[in-house]
Amino acid sequence: MTRGFVAVFAFLALVAQTSGGWTWSESSRAAKAGGGTPTRRLSLTLLGGVADHDQHPHDTDTTKPERFSGYFRLDRTYAAEMFFFLFERRDAADDAPVVLWMTGGPGCSSELAVFYENGPYALRRDENREIVVDETEFGWDRAATMIFVDQPINTGFSFSENDSDRCYDEACVAKDMEDFFVALLRERPELQNRPLFITGESYAGHYVPAVAYQLFQSASDGLLKGLIDFRGLAIGNGLTVPSIQYGAYPVFARQHDLISEETKDQMLSMAPLCQYSLEACDEYDLSLECYLAVMFCQTTMFSPILFESPGVNVYDYTKQCEGDLCYDFSLADEYLNRPDVQRALGVKNNKAWEQCDMSVHEDMMSDWGHRFDNAIPEMLEAGKRVLIYAGDQDIICNELGNRWWVDALEWSGRTEWDRAQDEPWEVDGEHAGTIKTAGGLSFVSVAGAGHMVPMDKPKQGLDMITRFITHEKNKPREMPTRNTPFIEQ
Repeated sequence: MTRGFVAVFAFLALVAQTSGGWTWSESSRAAKAGGGTPTRRLSLTLLGGVADHDQHPHDTDTTKPERFSGYFRLDRTYAAEMFFFLFERRDAADDAPVVLWMTGGPGCSSELAVFYENGPYALRRDENREIVVDETEFGWDRAATMIFVDQPINTGFSFSENDSDRCYDEACVAKDMEDFFVALLRERPELQNRPLFITGESYAGHYVPAVAYQLFQSASDGLLKGLIDFRGLAIGNGLTVPSIQYGAYPVFARQHDLISEETKDQMLSMAPLCQYSLEACDEYDLSLECYLAVMFCQTTMFSPILFESPGVNVYDYTKQCEGDLCYDFSLADEYLNRPDVQRALGVKNNKAWEQCDMSVHEDMMSDWGHRFDNAIPEMLEAGKRVLIYAGDQDIICNELGNRWWVDALEWSGRTEWDRAQDEPWEVDGEHAGTIKTAGGLSFVSVAGAGHMVPMDKPKQGLDMITRFITHEKNKPREMPTRNTPFIEQ
């Protein structure tokens, strides 16, 4: 059945508006739980489910998953309002784990993930050329309650009217996210103390360790007692250790015939200087030096690939680049800028939606060259789980560079990791990639996927995240018992 976006969200039918910037439904579980007293810090718009709304537009059955969008005003800022979606797990289980997702960029909106990757919705045109929304088969809300956030501030629908709220580094990002997440849990007490996983892709290779470590430290210090049960983190095709990952470009590019042997040798000759400049960025943390280091490494270690393989999609070397982000996301541009859609989502400030905000991107350029693997060993030692996964066709945050930094990680399980082997991974009897696991650390190579694994391989992506967050070992969902677990017990 064809469903329009606004009809899907059923704004008029499902939302009861009150004063103080709070919009809420009478069927709210928070109200029934005796918590979640509305405040002016949090404003929510309840969204309808896709699969059943057209048949039951006034259904208030609270056994069905809640879906809503909203804003959270960050108390630690002057005027920042952070936009997010929350999608309850589809079976509406009271004990479903919570997964926080952050899209990279920096400055790219998590609505890209909501509508094109691992969210519950997908956009398409019908026979009348109207944009409609379908429910996805493999959204990660099948495995967990999902939270998608537009961050740093000014990304997507998030905004501030005060330039002092702009973020330039991960310390700002992590504190903003802690402020957002803790307050959300206090407003939604039914989500407190559920298993929590911090996830994301691309530049979230910076965000995820920084945010996870901020929550981990605060929890260890007793500041989040009774609020969170942080279990682990997952990074997909991330930029986490630039000083190592830039060095992988010439090797990876030559392996896939993107450059000549001569060009590879020339790039490798510049690799030590690139590595040194990025290590100096980490040591001295000077904004100008960090910016110049990244520019040097981009010029010497990445640009030659584009010169010798013009038009290649840097997110999937098997494809050509089409569109601003090498993919056609124009349906999202059109849809999310419609006034009726923005009203239905509760968008404030009449903000135009962009796939990626270049002002945020530019603000974070001095952050780009820093490494963020150094917080991971402490979290592993504390029993937290870490999943690093990579689509094997991505260039820009390729599998090889990610594997190199994971292999170099210094932690108590290093000897066990070095001895472990890559094992085959199958989904529904078909090859899906490989897995390497030791202790709480896992590396997954996703076969046939580019930079955005959930978009390219949705079934495999869902299987992967389900196994990770449920800690399944010998009998993962729809997989042979001989397969290696993502995490050892």
